[in-house]
Parts: sequence; structure tokens; C-alpha cells
Amino acid sequence: MENKMKICGHPHGMGGHPQGKGGHPGGHPGMNVDYDKNPFIVIWETTRACGLKCQHCRADAQPDPHPEELTHEQGIALIDEIYAMDNPMLVFTGGDCMLRKDLFELADYAIKKGMRVSMSPSATVEVTKERMDRAKEVGISRWSFSIDGADAKTHDAFRGIDGTFDLTIEKIKYLNEIGVSHQINTCINKANLHQVEQMAELMKELKTSVWYILMMIPTGRASMADCITAAQHEEVFKWLYELSKDAPYDIKTTAGQHYRRVVFQQRAKENGTTGEQITFEGTKTRDMAQFIDGLARAPKAVNDGNGFIFVSHIGDVTPSGFLPLVVGNVKENRLRDIYRESPILKDLRSPDKYEGKCGICEYNKVCGGSRARAYGATGNYMASEPFCVYIPEKMRKK
Repeated sequence: MENKMKICGHPHGMGGHPQGKGGHPGGHPGMNVDYDKNPFIVIWETTRACGLKCQHCRADAQPDPHPEELTHEQGIALIDEIYAMDNPMLVFTGGDCMLRKDLFELADYAIKKGMRVSMSPSATVEVTKERMDRAKEVGISRWSFSIDGADAKTHDAFRGIDGTFDLTIEKIKYLNEIGVSHQINTCINKANLHQVEQMAELMKELKTSVWYILMMIPTGRASMADCITAAQHEEVFKWLYELSKDAPYDIKTTAGQHYRRVVFQQRAKENGTTGEQITFEGTKTRDMAQFIDGLARAPKAVNDGNGFIFVSHIGDVTPSGFLPLVVGNVKENRLRDIYRESPILKDLRSPDKYEGKCGICEYNKVCGGSRARAYGATGNYMASEPFCVYIPEKMRKK
């Protein structure tokens, strides 16, 4: 692919290494997760306070913490509840989680229970060397920063604050200096599509462990006009697949579920088979999902409300941060009950109920399309992925 393409902010998920204190009860975590009962990963928006003004932000961040933000005691109770759900990955995000005054106390509590904890702060002056050292001391397994352009002009325009590009580079280099793993998130949109190749080189220079690709979702401050086309999605995915063969870092996608389908198809071609010859039940589905997502502990593909759940700063539970459908609140009900019993979440965990071509697609159990993008584009979370060029076999046979 010539220099024609490009990705944002808080991750849909992070694959942090389990290097906290206390180990994992019950053996190796995550391998036998039943997504109908427990999520594989939980994102907690610890605060909505943030000093940036990112173009894609779904949070409508504000300068000060919300008065109804979960208290320290409520946060501890939430951590206990998450832990009880087969100990999924836990990511502290925001807003800017660095503006949560008890952040490290919460992290220390979770890590000492044996939880895998990562965090995704904003690149601001709040991220000091002292705090980064403190995070290492506590045992936070991975940091996440966002880079949304190959240069300061592009990135800073996206983030809304001058100087954030240089600050981000500075913070990442310090993480490398102290030996702490990090991932870099990039939001692909029309403004930075042309910089993908330069971005890939920058990931290498910064020695990131994971390049997390978020395909723009029309929610929050973003609109359909900011998103790249379906054909461009396909081009990006094919390029990423080729990049993944030699890149010194893992590549994962958020709201890019159809990347999995592209990987299936490309591997089928390389193996001399066709996509239609691949089955999607049992072991093959699980193994391929692991390969594609780069999540060695993920039992199968993760999607909004299906192996993934988001808890807001005030306790509202949504399928993801980009799918703003409140299905309950942890101040009122247990997270496990919300996750297992919500009719919306049950729908999201039923790919055969998806509407349009996603519902009949032979790839819907390993792809399923972005439920958040379907909702942002149509108002219907069960609608087809609006930026997918693939025509399912059943539609072609008709």
C-alpha cells in the first residue's frame, strides 16, 4: 500500500501481561471464560475529568471530577465485584485517570488480589516521572498512550491541545527507560489516513509492545464524515495483515472486527483454501480469534457487551465506551447481574440475531461487525457494520 492511509484514544481493551503481585487464583486466567457469564476485559472510567479536547472523544470530558463519581469505597467494591467474575483484565481509563486522586491505591488493591491491571492516562503534565515510577512499584502491568499522527501538527490537531505529541513521546521514552511495557493507540480517520506507514515506523522507533488500531466510530464528538470509507477499511486491514508478519510489535484492533475476517481470508489464500472452507465452531474459531487479536489468553473474539464491558465514572454500565446504551448501574445492582441478565447485552452476545448481512454472514461469530459503529451510524445496535465491503456467501448464492 502506498502512502495513502491512517487511527485513537482510550482503548477498547488492553492485553497487559500478568506481572502483578499475588498471581492468579484458579490457574491461568481467561482461557475458559464463558462470555455469557463473565467478560474477558472490564474498562473502568475512573473519572471523566480530562485536560484534552480530542476530536473523537465519546466522553465529553470536563475539567473537574463529577460530584457523583464513584467514591473510593465504591471503587473498592467494584474491584471486588470484577474480581469475582473470573478475574478479567481491568483497565483504568478516563477522562484522564491520572486525575483520580486514589488511582494508585485502587490499583494496588486490585493487583494484590491477583488482578491484571493496566491504565490509559492522557498525555499531560499530570503524568510525572514520579507517578510513572509509582505505577511500576505498584505493579501496573501496562501503560497505554495515544498517538494519532506521525507528526505534532496532525496529532495535536486531533487531540485539541498543542504540545501533546511531544509530551507523549517523552512519556513513552521514559517508560522504556524504566522497563515498563506500553501500548500505543491510534484512531484511524480521514485526517490521518495518509500517515499509516509513517505511524508504523514510529511504533517501531518507540519500541511499543502493541499497536492498538481504533477505527473511528461516529459517536461523541466524532461524525460519519470523520470516518474512512468501507473500501478504505478493507485496504487498511489488508495492509495491517501484511505488516503483522514482520512488525516487532503486536497489532490489535478496536471497532475493527472485520479485520478478523480479512485475516481469515488472507490466511486461507496462503494455505490454498477458500474462506468458505473454514468452519466457525469449536477449536478453530477459538484458535483463530487468538491469532488475530494477539490476545493469547482470549478464548474467543471480543465485541461490545460480548466479553467486554464498560463502567462509567458514575457507575453506569454500557456495552463499551463507544456504545452509550446504559444497561444498569453498579451503585444499584451487582455488575455480574447486569452483565448476565441485561436484554441488550444478551442480544449483543447473539450474532445470529444481528440484522442485515451481519446476521447471515459466515464470519459473524469471529467478526460480528462493530456494534458501536452500527449504533452510531443507524441508531440500531443490531444493524450491519456500515463500513464493510464483504458480501456473505448466503447473499451471493441468492
